Formats: sequence, C-alpha cells, structure tokens
Amino acid sequence: MNRLARITLLLTGLTLPLAALAAQHAGHGTRQATDPIATAVASPSRTPANVARDPYRHPSETLAFFGVKPNQTVVEYSPSGGWYTEILAPLLRERGTLYALQPTGRGLDSFKTFLATKPEIYGKVKLAAFPDQTGLIPAGSVDTLLTFRNIHNMVMGGTEAATFKTFYDLLKPGGTLGIEDHRLPESRDSALEKTSGYLKVSTVRRIAEAAGFEYVGSSEINANPKDTADWEKGVWTLPPTLRNGETDKAKYLAIGESDRMTLKFRKPLK
Repeated sequence: MNRLARITLLLTGLTLPLAALAAQHAGHGTRQATDPIATAVASPSRTPANVARDPYRHPSETLAFFGVKPNQTVVEYSPSGGWYTEILAPLLRERGTLYALQPTGRGLDSFKTFLATKPEIYGKVKLAAFPDQTGLIPAGSVDTLLTFRNIHNMVMGGTEAATFKTFYDLLKPGGTLGIEDHRLPESRDSALEKTSGYLKVSTVRRIAEAAGFEYVGSSEINANPKDTADWEKGVWTLPPTLRNGETDKAKYLAIGESDRMTLKFRKPLK
C-alpha cells in the first residue's frame, strides 16, 4: 500500500466515527425539539419567577407522568395564579382544548386578569367558574383532569366528595385524574390534615376511590425528603409562602418546597 492510500484509509477511519457521533447528537436534538411538553416548558412567555420554581415542581416529568398530550381536552381545576396554565396553554393551543375550572371568589377575578395579560398565549383558554359554570364543560368529554396542590383545601373545607364527583362526571371513561399535593407521613395524626396543608396518600386514595376512580400509580418526581412536614405554621412555613418571613428564612430556603405526592387515577371503562 502506497503512502497516499495509507493516508486516505486513516482519514476514512477518523471520519466514520465522527459522522456517527454527529448523527447521534442530531437525533438527540430532534427528540428534544419534537417533545411538545419540553417545548411548552421552555416557552419564553413564562414568568421568570415561575421558571425559577421548575427544580421543585418538575413540570415536564409531571405532565409526562400524567400522560398529557397536545391534542387532548384538559381541565385544570383551580389554576389560581396560573403556574401550570403558563405551560398547558401553549401545549394545547393548536390541537387541544384547555378548560380552567376556577372556583368563584377573589381567585376568579385575578385569574381573569392573568388570562388577559397575554391574549396571544391564553386567548383560547376556556374559563369556567366552579361550581356555577361547570356545565360549560360537556360531561364525559375530558381526557385529563389535573389539580395541583388543591385537595388539602377541599379537605379543610369539607368539599372533597362533591368536587371529586364533578371530576368523575367530566372525564371520559378511561380518562386520567392527575393529582399533586403536599404529603403527610402515614404515621401522623390524621387531624393534622385539617390544619397543616398536608394530606396522607391513603386519604387522597380513599377520596378518589370513593368517587369511583381506579388508582393507577404514583411518581416520586416531586418528593422532598428534607421536608419533615411538622412545621408549626404548616406547609406554608416553606417556600414559596415563607409564612415566618425573615425568621429562619435561610433554613427554609435550604429545605426547599414541600414533599409532594404525585398520584394518577383513571375513570373506569364501562
């Protein structure tokens, strides 16, 4: 083999693995670009303060666990400040439908104001006041119903049975109910569920199953083992509320947001 042939062979040997590596990275980039949830989470329309909480709330993994797709009809119950609405609205804008089922009261007016801030993003969100306007959402039409950190409010107010019945009625047979909430250890006194903002997983399962739902499974994506769930001022001691103000603020910031359950239920096929 002459010198020119040896050089050609050497260059060919180097080029092949480089080409394969480039193709691998290109494929990875394509997967990222075609992940609609990741694209919505990365939306530049999101509020910077909300984006800063992503390490605690894990929106991409949470929505993927619940099986949210961009062509679904989705209800977000009690979106309040719109933390998840900022993601769900662009995710569902083109091919899906997003209903915001917001309880009446001060939160309803503030949520209307929130939607009006960016009509190009939120203009297709369908707002229904709960419970009076629930009928705006056709019964049995919803693929996925999501509620984030709201079940403890129902339990403290004694409205959980009626609200879960609404969830059941709105979902299609086979539809998904996705729940995230602050988790109370099973060994603790159940009376704390009325005051602390924390709930036992067994309590949430009991409420959902009493309404007719089937338990599908759980994810630990929103777990925080640093949260001991025994704070004098309840879950609101931790960020983002920080009810103690500047007192021990660094301590609570180091703990981070609450330990949360992430549970998936299904309306049975009949």
